Amino acid sequence: MYIVLGLLYESYIHPLTILSTLPSAGLGALLILMAGGYELTVIALIGIILLIGIVKKNGIMMIDFALSAERERNLSSRDAIYEACLLRFRPIMMTTMCALISGLPLMLGHGAGSELRRPLGYAMVGGLLLSQALTLFTTPVIYLYLDGAHHWYLKRKEEKRMRRDSRHAALLKPVVKPVGEPVVEPVVN
Repeated sequence: MYIVLGLLYESYIHPLTILSTLPSAGLGALLILMAGGYELTVIALIGIILLIGIVKKNGIMMIDFALSAERERNLSSRDAIYEACLLRFRPIMMTTMCALISGLPLMLGHGAGSELRRPLGYAMVGGLLLSQALTLFTTPVIYLYLDGAHHWYLKRKEEKRMRRDSRHAALLKPVVKPVGEPVVEPVVN
C-alpha cells in the first residue's frame, strides 16, 4: 500500500499520513471483538480487511484534496488541510455511516448462520466507530507534522548543499598575487 500511495502522490511522507489511520481501525475491531466475546476468526479478519479499505479511503479523500489545493492554488499546508477537512467531512461521514449501518444487521442478526457472520459485523462496526472518531482529528495533525518535518529536511539539505558549494568555490578561486610584485615568467627555449 505504501508503494502504491507513494507513486500516486509522488511523496515519501504523505503515504505515512494515510496509513497512520489504519492502527486505530484494527484496534477498534479487536477491542469490540473482545468485548463481544468473539475470537479473531477468518470471518473477523475479512471484516478487518474490509475496514482497512474504508478507513484508508477516508484518509485518501482528505489528503488528496489537501495536496491538490497546495499544488494548484499555492495554499499553505495548514490552509489546505483545513479546507480539506471542511469540504471532505460530509463524503467521509456518508461512506462511513453507510458501511456502519450495513454492518449492524451482521452484528445484531439472529438466525441460521448468524454465528458465522456476527464477528464480521462486530469487526466492521467497532473498527469504524473508533477509527472515525480518531481519524477526523488525527489525520490533519499528522499531515501538518509530517509536512513540517519534510520541509525542515529539505531546508537542511539545501543549507548543506550551499555550504558544500561555497567550500568548492573557495577551493577553485584563482590565487591573486599582490600588486607590485614582479611576475617571473618561465623561460621557454
